[in-house]
Amino acid sequence: MMLARHHHQGAIKIREIAYEEDLPEKFLELILLELKNARMVESVRGAKGGYQLRRDPSEIHLSEIMRLIDGPVAPFADAEQLRVLIDRDLPHRALYQVFLDVRDAAAKILESTTLADLISGTSPRSTKGKRAAKKKNASVLPMVVGGQSE
Repeated sequence: MMLARHHHQGAIKIREIAYEEDLPEKFLELILLELKNARMVESVRGAKGGYQLRRDPSEIHLSEIMRLIDGPVAPFADAEQLRVLIDRDLPHRALYQVFLDVRDAAAKILESTTLADLISGTSPRSTKGKRAAKKKNASVLPMVVGGQSE
């Protein structure tokens, strides 16, 4: 995040990033090395050296970073594997379909969110206001326990 916030200000030393982001330096070094190998960041040598983004924050999607650091973007396994389970495991088809829907929704959000979105405090799919409106207008249904209304 710090590299995105300071994108046009030159390279930043690992020690400064670790301090601001409250991360152990050794852990951060490993992450930066992976990002460097993937050509998302570059290292600059010398007294004013450090790391900086190679691309504008608006061109780096969270899905790229997540795939690089953690592997598959979405929870609940591979989409193709879930489709096979939906076709083969009829008693659990509905459950696997929910997992696939959650996986697809998570992937879509990560693929449409950039570092620029994060540092600006906005996201393409922000639902904060929508949720509050839904809660405000939600109807309360009576709770049914053991066949009787409470």
